[in-house]
Amino acid sequence: MPGLIEHIDAIARKKGREVLYLEFHPESFSEWRNYRFENDPMRAAVVAWLDAHAVTYHPCGPFANPNVMAPYLGQLYLEVPYDESLPGYRSLRDYLEHPDGTMRHPGVRFCAMPLDYALRNAEHDEPGYWERWAEGF
Repeated sequence: MPGLIEHIDAIARKKGREVLYLEFHPESFSEWRNYRFENDPMRAAVVAWLDAHAVTYHPCGPFANPNVMAPYLGQLYLEVPYDESLPGYRSLRDYLEHPDGTMRHPGVRFCAMPLDYALRNAEHDEPGYWERWAEGF
């Protein structure tokens, strides 16, 4: 059985640093209702590039929000440190972004989760937090 998908903020807290991740979405708002990441050719192309360039990635959830039960939409945590001095980071950045920082690929967002923002949810790491949350949901 596969492991649980962790929220991106929980991953940042575990790593103790800013972390990188990808979000995928349809190109138009009208497509959201029928969006399936499994059928997204752009996501498949990005994953193929990650595999071809030996970039390790794992499924991740969005920033945790106890007021919302969001579905998994194909987000991926990237095990590449956010460090401009690393060739691996620069290669990834250059594949995903234009020099001006805009995204190269429609329906793909290249994101960073700052540790200070992730720490806003530090109480989620307390033993039993999510079990107690589920009881009250």
